[in-house]
Amino acid sequence: MTYSLFGKKFTAHSGISQLMDDMNDGLRSPDAIMLGGGNPAAIPAMDRYFQALCQSMLDDGSLCEALCNYDGPQGKNALLNALAGLLSQELGWPLTAKNIALTNGSQSAFFYLFNLFAGRSGDGALKRVLFPLAPEYLGYADAGLEDDMFVSAKPTIAHLPDGQFKYHVDFDRLKVSDDIGLICVSRPTNPTGNVITDLELKRLDDLARQHRVPLLIDNAYGLPFPGIIFSPAAPLWNPNIILCMSLSKLGLPGARCGIVIASEATIAAVGNMNGIISLAPGGIGPALAAEMIGRGDLMRLSNTVIRPFYQQRVEQTIATLRRYLSPERCLIHKPEGAIFLWLWFQNLPITTEALYQRLKQRGVLMVPGHYFFPGLEGDWPHTQQCMRMNYVPDADKIERGIAILAEEVERAHRETVRG
Repeated sequence: MTYSLFGKKFTAHSGISQLMDDMNDGLRSPDAIMLGGGNPAAIPAMDRYFQALCQSMLDDGSLCEALCNYDGPQGKNALLNALAGLLSQELGWPLTAKNIALTNGSQSAFFYLFNLFAGRSGDGALKRVLFPLAPEYLGYADAGLEDDMFVSAKPTIAHLPDGQFKYHVDFDRLKVSDDIGLICVSRPTNPTGNVITDLELKRLDDLARQHRVPLLIDNAYGLPFPGIIFSPAAPLWNPNIILCMSLSKLGLPGARCGIVIASEATIAAVGNMNGIISLAPGGIGPALAAEMIGRGDLMRLSNTVIRPFYQQRVEQTIATLRRYLSPERCLIHKPEGAIFLWLWFQNLPITTEALYQRLKQRGVLMVPGHYFFPGLEGDWPHTQQCMRMNYVPDADKIERGIAILAEEVERAHRETVRG
């Protein structure tokens, strides 16, 4: 059997495939401590809400209607209209349903958009995607049809009190060259929990418009929903911005519903790609979300249930980390949003890939940091010193996992001293 170049690229090892395999195995193992994947927390109040919502929609026939019918390639009209009305009302954005398309998860949207604006052009030139602030989401790294389609920029690092730090865009060194077809940033950032400031976002928007390329903002955790963001931040959209949102972090990852908000021309292109690749996006998630908006529950639950749950959990987890790991052993990126902590083992004598393998043998699943620097040129030791940790499991599991992490970190240091 001989694969095409496409086949060889998409059957090769990838960080996102490893992560999803680990998540699948870990979720089905009662002894595994899942501190690596991006599965949202099973918030009891949200689980009860979704169960009651599904039962109500089953009783009135709307759930069956969503199951038994295709939607159009742009997605379910009811949700497109409801979202346009909600965002126009809440944020003052001049949106209609023609500015919104749905996809089968945000990952599908990134694949569409990266290859729509970057890759090989008609004259043979290669356009690339610029990530202005590495580290970035590991799911981006393998989403290009062409090799060398991504380029990342190193951040500046601000050291903060209490063993914390924060990445910032290094505008003095950031270069938007002629081969850039799209600028992409996540806010809050997966993996670090970083929220780029309003000023940084405005400067990126200005750069994108100056160079006549779109600015794609991955808003899977951000405002106005699911609202997993703990620092002051203002949402931003204009016709040159492509805003990607999701239902996953509301607690509906199985619904596989991504949301793209963009100019009418970009939305028409996404709808066309949906039709070719999958006929239409799935309808269950959109039906649930449209009902939530109609009941006035989407924003209410984001603000009163989801954000407070994660904010309390991250504060508890940092306190636990500090009981086991001092700032001399582990620095923590300031947690400003998302569902992860980004740990920097600045003086660790082994790579975090080696640490990951040791933890995995003991049933603790985290994600080594080197996967989160797609397109970064040159050798930067920092990429081998960081790990991403999910803080959503129950507190007792988090503590057991952190205790094992601390043991393995200390073992690595002892081995170096003995050696």
